[in-house]
Amino acid sequence: MKKLLIILFVCTLAGSCKKFIDVNHDPNNPQDVQEALLLAPVELAISHLQNGGKAAFIIQTYMQNSALAQDAPNTDTYRLANVELDGEWSDVYVRILNNLRILIQKSEASGKSNYVALGKILTAFTLGTATDIWGDIPYSQAFKGVDDLKPAYDKQEDIYKTMQQLLDDGIAEINKNHATIPGKDDLYYNGKMESWKRLAYTLKARYYMHLIKAPGYTAANQATLALDALQNGLQAVTDDFRMTYPGAAGQESPWFLNFQPRYTVVLASTFVDSLISRNDPRLSKIVKKSVSGGLYRGRVIGSTIESPDSYSFPTDFYAGIGAPNNLLTYSEALFLKSEATLIKAGFAAAQPIYTQAVQSNMTKLSVAAGDVNAYLATRGTLTAAKALQLIIEEKAIANYLSLETFTDWRRTGFPALSLVKNAVTTSIPRRLLYPQSEQINNPQPQQAAKLTDKVWWDN
Repeated sequence: MKKLLIILFVCTLAGSCKKFIDVNHDPNNPQDVQEALLLAPVELAISHLQNGGKAAFIIQTYMQNSALAQDAPNTDTYRLANVELDGEWSDVYVRILNNLRILIQKSEASGKSNYVALGKILTAFTLGTATDIWGDIPYSQAFKGVDDLKPAYDKQEDIYKTMQQLLDDGIAEINKNHATIPGKDDLYYNGKMESWKRLAYTLKARYYMHLIKAPGYTAANQATLALDALQNGLQAVTDDFRMTYPGAAGQESPWFLNFQPRYTVVLASTFVDSLISRNDPRLSKIVKKSVSGGLYRGRVIGSTIESPDSYSFPTDFYAGIGAPNNLLTYSEALFLKSEATLIKAGFAAAQPIYTQAVQSNMTKLSVAAGDVNAYLATRGTLTAAKALQLIIEEKAIANYLSLETFTDWRRTGFPALSLVKNAVTTSIPRRLLYPQSEQINNPQPQQAAKLTDKVWWDN
């Protein structure tokens, strides 16, 4: 006791012993870090957990791009429990949105406008992903801590308005041209703020097009807004919003982890057969031949399982150990422009943009020019009857493994899908379930939603 009193007395005089007696502070878990140390982990979480994790994997089975190498019933035949989404919800709110909120607050306090911009753009992107799979979600009341442990859910329409405002704010912050620019801590663009600005404008266009059939909105107005935004959007493949992975142990691509090592997920027949039936030159660029039989062969979802060796897997371009995770690409920007132009000016006006979109994706996949031209000779001409179908079908191939294909299918009906064999629901799911953790800790009326219920904009 005497020794402790001496220590306290010395500390009082010197004011330098706080660390000595602060036994509740863990030096290995700092409670305050610089912006640069916040940015990289949250960017990785957005790619790896939200856009390459379980929810992303489930949605690929709903879109019949992949299938479980297991007998039904299973996720790909629409068996899902609320508890299975607990981790995904935690990833969104704890690992991503909360850390982005801290990043924004710290950056605003220190006047680092470029970090503020990235925080707001990434918040808009994360909210967009979350609301499109769940519908109404908490946001405006979600980060009050002990002051509000049961935040009400914001309507999806309000979330969309918030997303657009965040993107506008992010663009305005970049326009301040602050001297402090992220460097290697920015895992997406390495601090290239002009690319971030183009991304923000393209995200605005994406979210405008999501609402072409939403109650109270018109396709013509949303298309106009999208085209205006795209004038400042992604301009080349070098603007692609993607996460690259070193490919070393512990640094693997999330789609490598989803497919290859465990051998429990293969490609679905719907996706593989669609490429075969169109004589698509991207087949060998996207799909590997089966180990057994040497065939391009996907599994019929819901059928009796055979050896995984008899089915195809994605190529290393998409699911290799160091494969990038593409979150929004220049090709998608062109498809958005093509669809918006179709709405505003008709299929003839959309034609050259559609052609450019298909070519951009095939060029990225190193398809030979002759093969590109041969394919466009059969799939390249838009018509009044089939323009939207062709645009969205080709966009789905270019957006392979993207969550965006699920949104496009719900709002357009393309690519056309049929209910899988041995499905446990009477129709294809149109959303994910709210997690059990929310049902227990923050019960809300929206949580009664079923897999087959529509979100607000899915009219």
